Amino acid sequence: MGLFLTTEATGSTSAFITTLLVYAVFMVAIYFLFMRPNRKEQKQKAQVLAALAVGDSVRTTGGMIGTVIDINDDMVIVEFGNNKNCRIPMIKEAIVEVEKPEDAVATANDKQDAKDSKKK
Repeated sequence: MGLFLTTEATGSTSAFITTLLVYAVFMVAIYFLFMRPNRKEQKQKAQVLAALAVGDSVRTTGGMIGTVIDINDDMVIVEFGNNKNCRIPMIKEAIVEVEKPEDAVATANDKQDAKDSKKK
C-alpha cells in the first residue's frame, strides 16, 4: 500500500504542484515588474552621484536648484540664489538631478541652432 499511490493522493499531489508553480510564476512576475526596475534606478542614481563634480548644477528633492561648490564623502555643499550667499550642506542622496556645465552649453547651442534654422 505504501508503494502505490491512490487516485486521491495523485490528485492532491498534482494540485499541490500546480499551486506551487502558480506561486513561483507570480513571484517571478513581481520581481520583474517591481524589484528589478527599482534596483536599476538605484544603480543609475549611484552612478550619477559618483560622477558628481564641483561646478555641476543640481536639483534637490525639495526642488531647489543650485551649484555644487564642495564635495565630501557623503556630504555636498550647494550654493543657491543669484547673489551666491546661500550655501547649504546636504546629503548626496538629496540630489535628484545633475546637469554638467558642458550639457548646459550644448543645450543652449542646440536651441540657438534651432532658432537659426527657423529664420532661414
